[in-house]
Amino acid sequence: MALCGRCVRSPPRFDSAIAAVDYSHPWDRLISDFKYRRVLDLGEALCDLLMAAHQRHAGDTPDWLLPVPLGAQRLRERGYNQSWELARRCARRLSCPTDAALLLRIRETPHQLSLPRDRRLANVRGAFAIEPPRRAEVVGRRITLIDDVMTTQATADELSGVLLDAGAQSVQVWVLARTPAPEH
Repeated sequence: MALCGRCVRSPPRFDSAIAAVDYSHPWDRLISDFKYRRVLDLGEALCDLLMAAHQRHAGDTPDWLLPVPLGAQRLRERGYNQSWELARRCARRLSCPTDAALLLRIRETPHQLSLPRDRRLANVRGAFAIEPPRRAEVVGRRITLIDDVMTTQATADELSGVLLDAGAQSVQVWVLARTPAPEH
């Protein structure tokens, strides 16, 4: 697997990441509609993209498929968690357990959209936890995190650290889209 220069210098805490598409036309619009405009009918087609990416990378079926959690305020505003919508569909196809309540966002964070990389890292530091009475459920498990878009990998890295610190065997990240690295 190829690593970017940043990942060589500062390896992420997760073992691997797959992205179904680049966050560009037409995917950026479709993902935005799915995430912010309640176009949940896109869920199956977007799940198809993730499953195809998973099959291309010949990955094993994880022990847990977990959505990136939203904070309570954001969940109330949006009415649903787009990552859960993806995770539950993918889990059904893989016959794999999933749970929207195992990971928690314990601190509301501002939207990351306009933040530079260093601020994104600080923004999510300490924002996640595992439901305390359920910590043992991740010990020795191969966990896959599901999210819609990966930009700086700050969220994935923070959640991976929480899971690994709790005893997870490994953490993979599956995202619908990866924002292309800026050209220098």
